[in-house]
Amino acid sequence: PRWDLSKFSRVSTKIGSSMKSVGEVMAIGRKFEEAFQKALRMVDETVNGFDPYLKEVDDEELKEPTDKRMFVVAAALREGYSVDRLYDLTKIDRWFLQKMKNIVDFNTSLESIDQYNLSHDVLLRAKQIGFSDKQIAAAVKSTELAIRKQRQDYKITPSVKQIDTVAAEWPATTNYLYLTYNACSNDITFDEEHTMVIGSGVYRIGSSVEFDWCAVGCLRELRKLGKKTIMVNYNPETVSTDYDMSDRLYFEEISFEVVMDI
Repeated sequence: PRWDLSKFSRVSTKIGSSMKSVGEVMAIGRKFEEAFQKALRMVDETVNGFDPYLKEVDDEELKEPTDKRMFVVAAALREGYSVDRLYDLTKIDRWFLQKMKNIVDFNTSLESIDQYNLSHDVLLRAKQIGFSDKQIAAAVKSTELAIRKQRQDYKITPSVKQIDTVAAEWPATTNYLYLTYNACSNDITFDEEHTMVIGSGVYRIGSSVEFDWCAVGCLRELRKLGKKTIMVNYNPETVSTDYDMSDRLYFEEISFEVVMDI
């Protein structure tokens, strides 16, 4: 969910059973870490991922669910809090806390190397647990484009997979596509020209369904002109992400890295 609580002066940031979110995102990956970091970037495009430097550690903040608690958890993990101690404070299941710890620990190890010592295996592992090029660049003190070039030199590119809606009872044929680094083959072929339409992403205060109407109108016009279409969007509550609106629907982040990869 996306909470725009900072737009209101007197609202509590505590999250309970009352409806406060203004939009939602859906992230798909083959590891929890991959999907989790994708989702954090989707909800707020100013965030690089599970960033341990955004918030200060505060035990009181860990006890109450708030819209920014996951970044306090990240900061606590960086400060060396154990999974058990965090479980006692947050009551978040240890399985999830361990996965979050994997991300923070890997980020810390990335910070200890510079870009010239960034090996193929380290870069691949970073991509497999959901690190964006920009996030890796921040850790190794480089730039997004330099990391992108190095990744392409190492031939580390994502695979396109289809969501399996039938629990592997027979081969998936759905139009829901996502990118992952935890695979070695593509589920689709790339032999025709397509026109890409970029969706409006997460609904927020001031930007919602009217922008989705623009995307749908664009897809319909392109279809009338006989063009094959690609939709890139990650909001499950939209018409543009209906499987029959476009020829190829990528449920993916809208960022330079991902759009260029597609």
